[in-house]
Order: sequence, then C-alpha cells, then structure tokens
Amino acid sequence: MIIRELDTFDLDTILNLYSSVGWTNYTDKPEMLKKAYENSLLTLGAYDGDKLVGVIRTVGDGFSIVVVQDILVFPEYQRKGIGTQLLREIMERFSSVYQMELMTDNTPKTISFYQSAGFVKAEDMGCCAFMRI
Repeated sequence: MIIRELDTFDLDTILNLYSSVGWTNYTDKPEMLKKAYENSLLTLGAYDGDKLVGVIRTVGDGFSIVVVQDILVFPEYQRKGIGTQLLREIMERFSSVYQMELMTDNTPKTISFYQSAGFVKAEDMGCCAFMRI
C-alpha cells in the first residue's frame, strides 16, 4: 500500500468511495464535495497499485490546528491497517501542530480506533464540542 498526496480528483471515484461507506451527505452534494477537496489543507490517498482505496482529508491552518475531516477506506480494504497508515501519515506530517481534532461516530469501533492512535475524547480533557449544520 502506498500513501501519497491525492494526485487527481476523480469525482466518480471519490463519490464511489463515499457511497461505499454510506456517507450520503457528500454524495448528495457532489459540487460541495469537489469544492471541499479543492480547499482542503492536505488530502492523502492510499493506493493499491494505481487504484485509490482510501483517503484522509484535513482542514485547518497546519500550525495551531488540523482537523481530520474525512477518513474513508473502501469496505473490502478495511481491517487491513490502511486507515491507521493514513492517520499516522497525517500525524507525522503535522507532528508540531498545537492540536489535532476530529469528530466521528460514537461507536465502540470508531472510539477504539482513534484512542489506539492516541486521540482522547474531548470530554476526558474537560472540553465539549458544538456543531451547527
């Protein structure tokens, strides 16, 4: 598996990836997704040969904050360490950033995944999060 910057934005491939994991908020708004990728801080792809099998997309300023906005891996490639590789690469590239944040589903699987990578729940740090959609 090769992890590198996303070399091209192929809307069909990206939409297929998001659809494969059920993220319809993005697939229902493809123009928003395209603009989000264009304005991201850094987007990395996981490649099996020439085939894109996963992505991680970050936003922020890269110094005081980096937000892991999206991390997705095609279902047939999940549970093979690809998500971990993607996340580690971001953590290495932004190792000196003041804070790295993300928001995820509140499931045992996702909580365990991010805690194993060294992330701490905001509430465990005396913080809370707010959203407006």
